[in-house]
Amino acid sequence: MLLKIHPDNPSPRHIKQIGDCIRSGGIIIYPTDTIYGLGCDIFQPKAIERICQIKGIEPQKANLSFICKDLSHLSDYTKSISTPLYRMLKQYLPGPFTFILPASKQVPKILQTKKSTIGIRVPDNEICRAILEEVGHPLITASLPGEMVEEYTDPEIIAENFSKKVDIIIDGGIGGTIPSTIVDCTKEDWEITRQGLGVFE
Repeated sequence: MLLKIHPDNPSPRHIKQIGDCIRSGGIIIYPTDTIYGLGCDIFQPKAIERICQIKGIEPQKANLSFICKDLSHLSDYTKSISTPLYRMLKQYLPGPFTFILPASKQVPKILQTKKSTIGIRVPDNEICRAILEEVGHPLITASLPGEMVEEYTDPEIIAENFSKKVDIIIDGGIGGTIPSTIVDCTKEDWEITRQGLGVFE
């Protein structure tokens, strides 16, 4: 189902509908401040498995990230974060970054990897914020499968390709083509592992 939502002023009725879908184990495709992504509830293992099937990967190897409304959930899902690291995260988020951090035991089992890390994303996007506010906890986020192609910027073309695989596709306007910049913060010297839209200094 393709759901058109105003990017700056999302309708509460639509947001509630999306929240209900996510809580009941549904999968959405939604806009972020970078590219369109796949999303589901972190507490719905079957939905996480469905996302991994769509991407053709195993959950433990998937390196899926969390999208959060702000940094308030950090302490739930990451191990203790130093003051300099927290300051840096506050400086760059919300924004087009994924920060790799040490995962805590509270990360759902299906997502626990050998490396014990988790990616954290706080997109600067009103639709994301509204959905996260509605659901009340982070969501899983993953890129659409395959190479980043032009088609993935147009929600109507995304719907043609994915409407049978996901429950709701949100049309929040034309999306970007450049993914987030990934910064690995698990080492002493933070390291960019993928240069994307965000400029990290």
